[in-house]
Amino acid sequence: MSNESSRLSSGKPIRGGIGQGPAGGMSMPVEKAKDFKGTLKRLVGYFAPQKLNFIAVSILAIVSTVFSIFGPMVLGKATTKIAEGVMSGRSLGYLSVSQYDFEYIGKILLFMIVLYIISSLTGFAMSYIMSGVSQKTVYVMRNELKDKLDRLPLKYFDDRTHGEILSRGTNDMDTIATTLQQSLTQLITSLVTIVGILIMMVSISPLLTVIALITLPVCTLLTMFVAKKARTYFANQQKSLGEINGHVEEMYTGHKIVKVFGREKESIERFQKINEALYHAGWKAQFISGIIMPALNFINNLGYVFICVIGGILVVKKAIDVGDIQAFIQYMRSFTHPIVQTANIANVIQSTIASAERVFEVLDEAEQLPEIQNAVAVRKETVCGEVGFEQVRFRYVEEVPLIENMNIHVKPGQMVAIVGPTGAGKTTLVNLLLRFYELSGGRITIDGIDITKMTRGDLRSLFGMVLQDTWLYKGSIMDNIGYGLEDSEQQKIIDAAKAAHADHFIRSLPKGYETELNEEASNISQGQRQLLTIARALLADPPILILDEATSSVDTRTEALIQKAMAKLMKGRTSFVIAHRLSTIKNADLILVMKDGSVIEQGTHEELMKQKGFYEDLYNSQFTKNPNAQEEDDE
Repeated sequence: MSNESSRLSSGKPIRGGIGQGPAGGMSMPVEKAKDFKGTLKRLVGYFAPQKLNFIAVSILAIVSTVFSIFGPMVLGKATTKIAEGVMSGRSLGYLSVSQYDFEYIGKILLFMIVLYIISSLTGFAMSYIMSGVSQKTVYVMRNELKDKLDRLPLKYFDDRTHGEILSRGTNDMDTIATTLQQSLTQLITSLVTIVGILIMMVSISPLLTVIALITLPVCTLLTMFVAKKARTYFANQQKSLGEINGHVEEMYTGHKIVKVFGREKESIERFQKINEALYHAGWKAQFISGIIMPALNFINNLGYVFICVIGGILVVKKAIDVGDIQAFIQYMRSFTHPIVQTANIANVIQSTIASAERVFEVLDEAEQLPEIQNAVAVRKETVCGEVGFEQVRFRYVEEVPLIENMNIHVKPGQMVAIVGPTGAGKTTLVNLLLRFYELSGGRITIDGIDITKMTRGDLRSLFGMVLQDTWLYKGSIMDNIGYGLEDSEQQKIIDAAKAAHADHFIRSLPKGYETELNEEASNISQGQRQLLTIARALLADPPILILDEATSSVDTRTEALIQKAMAKLMKGRTSFVIAHRLSTIKNADLILVMKDGSVIEQGTHEELMKQKGFYEDLYNSQFTKNPNAQEEDDE
């Protein structure tokens, strides 16, 4: 979800000022950066390698704009020459072609063609260079962001939504690229145009220039007054729009539940109420913003009237040429456009700096600890799988203890089950083992080697994972099973699929192992997706396994087959099983009972049942809810 969409669905109004909209009305208020100057200075630092290109673009922009500005003045000369011919004919009492200096007029037209061709060519060159500058700058920033995300700890991703993180690397980066490519060149040309037109107007007539400029403060005051009124209506519009987006999304995702409970009428009434509020807020906002251009046009037209009247008087008095009046009116009509464009670009730059600030926030995040120098080289072929937790302490928040003084010893090849209520710390234990989080104290060892002495890549290569929430990517079934292994032999992939009892359903698909999975792998069932992840773990042949209720999404028959495959898979390997159904781990070599982040009991199933403690209560509670479960399990 983009930042814009996130703000709409949250119902929060977008902060900032109001600028000119695409139809001459007002655009939505833009988001402002918290530290505009600091972020701008940092962003400019990325332009340093492109300094020469920026200078070239600036020169080309000035040349292109100056050549365009001279156009009305030169055309005015042609108009004056034609007017002289007309006046000459009137004095003689007849008009003749010979009275017009077509050679002079032809030279002016030729000069104008050359002028506009040069202006266009410099504009094309400017656009070409700026495209390279913007893309190279964003290319560097995007690489920095990607490398930074690779170095961030898991905690960063746990604390933020996927949409928020993705938005930093997509929407915000696109905003920066678009602004660099378009808005900066437009800003340069607009500023040069404003200055150039002002100089040309003064050179024609200081008096007419003063009259023309009188309309500017009037237009500014009018815009400020309307903007103040419109801000409230735009805020109400955004709030209502956020509410209606949220309601539609909520009803769409839960439409089956709405129908089952017969709440269609209430849902429609709620929608109509929000929609009516959006209608009232929307038409007020659009009406207020829509009156700005007619009002500005009215003021500008009054200015044209005064210019024409006073200019006509000056022409009669021969204080100015008629062609100069034509040129002046053209300049005056062109004068407001770059001013409006500059205001628009100012808003765009505000939004761009806010986007850059969000990117820099990621780049400034605290990174995970760097890899140790001279790390111990570990190969999974030589690892036995002995795991030890020695006085392990961990806390997500410094002030809130979670795991305190945990001591666990797992022998090679043992099956270790981790059980406990939701929030007990089962997944945290696995995250610490994989070093997704760093310990607050103590140490974890594998074959007696502290895991902090290994590289993270070597450490994680020792583990195979089969999770309750399957992850498959867009690609063939063959590639998904062989994920993580380079140049996997086709026969080994097929053997792994057979061991996981996935071969039969794969071959029943139209393209077999070459069947393409879509982005969410929704073209196969949940149970089939789980079988593929189990096959993937079998193929990886790791010395240590992590299983998170891997059979929870398959039918009873398939579960029985997978249990046999799991027994084969776990034989001779150290296995950590996060269990939700306690009946599946009765044969575990070691059961760790966790509560509030601590291992409160450990032992085999029989030993824990004899203790008549928390595990016995937890075990019995599952079968109390389903009296037949014990009988089914015994069978």
